Formats: sequence, structure tokens, C-alpha cells
Amino acid sequence: MTKTTKNDTQTTDQALTLVIGGNGKTGRKVAQKLTAQGRPVRVGSRSGQPAFDWNEPGTWLPALEGVDRVYVTYYPDLAFPGAVEQVGAFAEVAVAAGARRLVLLSGRGEEAARLSEEKVKASGADWTVVRASWFNQNFDESFFLEPVLAGVIALPTADGVEAFVDTGDIADVVVAALTDDRHIGRTYELSGPRLMSFADVAAELSKVTGREIAYVPVSDEAYRAELREHGLPEDFAELFTLILDGRNAHLVHGVEEVLGRAPRDFADFAREAAATGVWDVPAN
Repeated sequence: MTKTTKNDTQTTDQALTLVIGGNGKTGRKVAQKLTAQGRPVRVGSRSGQPAFDWNEPGTWLPALEGVDRVYVTYYPDLAFPGAVEQVGAFAEVAVAAGARRLVLLSGRGEEAARLSEEKVKASGADWTVVRASWFNQNFDESFFLEPVLAGVIALPTADGVEAFVDTGDIADVVVAALTDDRHIGRTYELSGPRLMSFADVAAELSKVTGREIAYVPVSDEAYRAELREHGLPEDFAELFTLILDGRNAHLVHGVEEVLGRAPRDFADFAREAAATGVWDVPAN
């Protein structure tokens, strides 16, 4: 952390941080880590006090009251329609309300997300952009959990590879960006330590769960039909083009650059997640 005087230290440590999506995969950990450092946190969510809802701009200003810095996450994804307009409008409101630092969670290789990044940069805030690969925790907290429990991960990714990154690493980078002036005006790209196909992921999960979990490649059309069946936006299918066209088929080193250590490997995540019982299935 960059500090010059006792008063600067007090101001930095007492600054209120709004964590949008503070109950989500990265936001929850960011909030926990800031709280552990003794820094005040406000969770930005529809169940928060006050509530925050991306689709209800009237909730933004009350959530920003007294806030000095914001961790900005957008659900479901910055590449989705409407994200650019909402993120841009929020950034302007936040700066006008006195939030001087904005840290935006973005996605590696997502060209549509770049437009939201530019809106944050143009807001006048002290900004940091954190571009992350796909999360390890998508397999135990999110939309891949049910397929893992069922034993079949059916996706339109063919043999494409991804450098899955752990949300704990993302949270550590975000906390550094929120609390250390050295990260202002920087863009960091985060990945795990190795490239993995979904077949590799299935093999790792099979190893730690003690049962066979298979990866089955399916067509884009079949996957869209499954999304519709589960009431999920078909736009999720577009995200798989990032794996199919190879744009993220290389490692990046933002975790090492910011934290001075290697990122967590998927195998370590899988072993610890399996120990919680999240992937246990009842015996027949």
C-alpha cells in the first residue's frame, strides 16, 4: 500500500468500499479479505442494505453514499447486451458521488467487454481493469456444478483450451488494486498456471471424486437448446467462441505481477473442493 503520512493511512484504511456482487464468486472473497484487513465494506446486491440492482438505476446512488472506492462486477457478463450502457452510466454516477477509485472485473479476450472498460476509464476515476480467464469455481459454485454431479460435462468447446483461474487469486489482485495506488491506471490479465481442455478438467474431477466424469463435445445448436430448457440466456453460448478460436490459448502473468507468487493450479482447487463434499452423489 502506498502511504506517506499517518493521516493518509487513516484515510485509506477507513475508506468505504462498495463491492458489487458481494455475494458472488469473486465479490464474496473480496469483501471477506477487505474486512479481514479492517476495512469497511458495503455489499452491493439486491438483498443488500441499501439494495443495489444493475437494472434499477435508482438504487445506485443510495448504495454509493459515503463510498470511496468500488469493485465493479457485472452479471451475467460484460459481453452481454446492455452492459456497456449500464456500466458507463454507473461509472459516471459513482465518480459524481465521490467514489474516486473503480476496479472493474473484465474478461480475457472478450472484445465486447473492452467497450465497458473504456467507459470506466473515461469516467474520471482512478481505475484498474482486471481481465480474468474462466473461473475454477464455475465447477463447484456455478453453471458447471450440475453437469459434474451428473457425471457428464456437455459443451460446445471441442478441443479448445483455457487457462482456468482461481477466484481466490482474482480476489487477492482486486484487493491490491483497491488499496494500493501503484495499480491505478493498470490493466492486468489473469490466468492459472496451465492450459486445460474440458477433457483435462473432467479427468482432474474424476481423480478427486473417485467416479467417472466425462466431457462430451456437443454442437452450438444443441447447447443453446439446453440453455433455453434451463431458462438461461443463449448469450452464454457466445462465450465459448473464446475457447474455440484459441484467442485465450496462452498463459498470462497478472497474478505473478501483482502478487509476486504463482497462481493456484486447478488440481489444488479440485482437491480442496472435493473435500467439502460439494461433488458427492448419493449411492444407488
